[in-house]
This record gives sequence, structure tokens and C-alpha cells, in this order.
Amino acid sequence: MIAQLRGLLAQVEADRCVIDVGGVGYLVQASSRTLAVLPQPPELALVLVETVVREDAILLYGFAEASERAWFRLLTTVQGVGAKVALAILSVLPPSELMMAIGSGDKTMLTRAGGVGARLAQRIVTELRDKCEGMPTGMVATGGGVPGVTITRPTAHSVAADAVLALSGLGFRRGEAQPVVERVIERHEGQVDLDIVIRDALKELAR
Repeated sequence: MIAQLRGLLAQVEADRCVIDVGGVGYLVQASSRTLAVLPQPPELALVLVETVVREDAILLYGFAEASERAWFRLLTTVQGVGAKVALAILSVLPPSELMMAIGSGDKTMLTRAGGVGARLAQRIVTELRDKCEGMPTGMVATGGGVPGVTITRPTAHSVAADAVLALSGLGFRRGEAQPVVERVIERHEGQVDLDIVIRDALKELAR
């Protein structure tokens, strides 16, 4: 099975990209969030991959960070949520907001994704509410106003840790990723966003 790809980004479309690894172009389907943080073709790109084998095809799904791949795997355990719908959900809801939506039973947030109606949103909430504990979000917990729901906010420390973890999953050594992540966060003067940190760190590491 293919777990990650590192190569030249040959092409980017609305819901997929092509990564050239040693002259072989791999078609990788991805969420709009992952595609947004990829570099411009033909720069070097690294993506985590979930390989799905069917009777008629071998499909690759790519992710910029480990938390998104973990949620993709969890979402596709729900009946009616295939890979396409899971990517649609992850395109409109980052892991932190997805965690909040499921924990608070907010079906409206889930129905923002294409292919998710009220009935399927309810099924996702019902089946995953008790499975969300321990899922990665890229955020750090704080007190919440909804009983039984943890509201989260990012901090520089938590974003740095998650960014280094994601970059390690993409094949970089922790020792080389850590200082780059710290420099990126310092440049943003504490205004941190995990997607931005990973994107900028990848650009530096790819040089």
C-alpha cells in the first residue's frame, strides 16, 4: 500500500492533483483544504496517502496533515459516507470544527458539505460522537459553554507540535522540521494557523 508520496506537483484540479514520482504520475484525490496548501506546480510536494483498493480500481487519497487523514478514516466507517463525501466534509470543516460539530450535535454544520443531507448528518453525529475522544484536531482544549463539549483554540505551542508531527509523517526528520516550524511561527508573530504553518514550512524544507 502507498502511505505517502513525495515528488513534483505536476497538476492541480478542483478535487485532485497529480504528483510525479520518478517519472510516474500518481493521481491523488484530496480535499480543497489540502490542495490549497500544496505548492505551485512544478514544485516539490509531499502528501500523506490513504490507499483504497476496489475490484475495479486502486484509488489514492492525499492529505497535507495526519489529523485530516485520521478523520477521513473515521468518517468512512459511517454507512453512507464514502471517500467522496468524506473529502467534501473535510473541505468545509477542518478537524477542529468537525470535532465541535459532532460533539455538539450540530447537523447544520455537517450539511454544508456536498452530499450530506439531514439524515446522513444525524447518522454521522450518532455513530461518531463517542468515537471522537482522542482524535487529532490541531487545537488545544479550553473550557466550553456546551455541556459535554470541549471548545478548542489554537496556541503557538500546540500548532508547532502538530506541524512537526505532520511534517514527520511526510518524511522529514523531526530535527530538521522543528527549527523551520519555529521560524515560520515567529514570522507570523503568534498569529498561527496550522495549515499556513505547514504550507510555509514545506516551502522552506523543499528548497
